[in-house]
Amino acid sequence: MSAVFSISIEAKLLAPQLRLVSVSYPELRRGGGGRRDQYIYAHGATTLLAIGLVLNTLGIGLFCWAIFTLAVYALPFFVALSIGITAYQRGAGLVGTPLIATAGGTLTLVLGQVAFAATRSSALRIAIATAFAVPAAVAGYHVVFALSQIGAPSLAGRDVFACLGAVCIGLTSWTRLMVLAKPRPFEPGEVVENPS
Repeated sequence: MSAVFSISIEAKLLAPQLRLVSVSYPELRRGGGGRRDQYIYAHGATTLLAIGLVLNTLGIGLFCWAIFTLAVYALPFFVALSIGITAYQRGAGLVGTPLIATAGGTLTLVLGQVAFAATRSSALRIAIATAFAVPAAVAGYHVVFALSQIGAPSLAGRDVFACLGAVCIGLTSWTRLMVLAKPRPFEPGEVVENPS
């Protein structure tokens, strides 16, 4: 009897899920009594996985939308950042620096759009659009390169994705500048009554 008792104590200490069926038949078995879980599907894990996949897809889509929407503003942002750093180094302070930087970036955007809309020279329009598209393409390259590290294991694959992203974002910036600054008919000395 002491041998059976020592086996049951050792079994309880080593593996608490194992138990003796009976004292007269000292064979250990797995499992235990009790009722089984009536749910045949794992509700919590499956639901959280589905919600996580949907939210990740929406988040990545929102991030890509923001990149393409803000691509036009890459040049004004870089100009505003440069003016802000210079103003802070010259002693503009914490209040004046953002105001000067915002004014510089806004002025760059407005002047670029007005110059693009007012000029009739195709070469000048291409130069202005290129000035807006190149910083957007550089920013797009770096963003897509950083994002491609998630899925592309090789450096060559990341570079290919980054180059494609740079081209797409640069073309998006070019197109948005064309849409935002539509050229209007301009004749000196003539007033347009119904511009359509």
